[in-house]
Amino acid sequence: MTHLQAGLSPETLEKARLELNENPDTLHQDIQEVRDMVITRPDIGFLRTDDAFILRFLRARKFHHFEAFRLLAQYFEYRQQNLDMFKSFKATDPGIKQALKDGFPGGLANLDHYGRKILVLFAANWDQSRYTLVDILRAILLSLEAMIEDPELQVNGFVLIIDWSNFTFKQASKLTPSMLRLAIEGLQDSFPARFGGIHFVNQPWYIHALYTVIRPFLKEKTRKRIFLHGNNLNSLHQLIHPEILPSEFGGMLPPYDMGTWARTLLDHEYDDDSEYNVDSYSMPVKEIEKELSPKSMKRSQSVVDPTALKRMDKSEEENMQPLLSLD
Repeated sequence: MTHLQAGLSPETLEKARLELNENPDTLHQDIQEVRDMVITRPDIGFLRTDDAFILRFLRARKFHHFEAFRLLAQYFEYRQQNLDMFKSFKATDPGIKQALKDGFPGGLANLDHYGRKILVLFAANWDQSRYTLVDILRAILLSLEAMIEDPELQVNGFVLIIDWSNFTFKQASKLTPSMLRLAIEGLQDSFPARFGGIHFVNQPWYIHALYTVIRPFLKEKTRKRIFLHGNNLNSLHQLIHPEILPSEFGGMLPPYDMGTWARTLLDHEYDDDSEYNVDSYSMPVKEIEKELSPKSMKRSQSVVDPTALKRMDKSEEENMQPLLSLD
């Protein structure tokens, strides 16, 4: 075991060896092979290439050197292409802070039975008058940056539960294809995190419809890890034990405190509220849409027409089983 693996338990070390092809004897060589590829992309500013940083990309891509490098390049390229998103990229930024305090994201205290961190989002908490969807994405990315420092989570990964209860059609109308694509690019294509499952619960028909729009942009591996449970929490409990879930998800724990993770990041500044005008944000969604490549925009110009989509029968939704299984 090298010093780069010092934060891993014996169980996680073995998991890294078996599932991720991590070998302590070749670890430094693996890292150097990825680092040597940096010269092939002079168009990208690689702001970090230290051993510990590159290692998280290798783990995210099971030590396939080229795939790890491609993810590393996309990580920095995404930040170059969306510079305004990463200005004032800190928990005390007013927009990020408001999103964090409303539970975007939340994190449960207990890991699941695979050692994965469980992230939760309560979609209806979004207050459009106080912060934007971009602020929510920034808060999620900032939170992942903090969490991925834990080597255990680099190996074991994350699970995400999104509760769509009381999420209105008006709120959903803000989830434009281009905004969703920005999130997909930031989370699926440009971040070194392993997501073992993404669970939708209590989703209305229009969220199911939106999923059909974004599905072509998702990788096959991602699609296999998305579960649409509807109101069937029993199917959720088959994958995540109710003993570690709050009552909102039919679990045995008390209701989730939305400020739990925000207090961790903000510490003593949690209660220091400052005024934030959503219109003052320097790069609103419309401007971000302009920044997307022409090819991306061509693929995502269409807006969901609710009248053209088949409305899901309520009883069908309530009884919906997960569409796919984890590998």
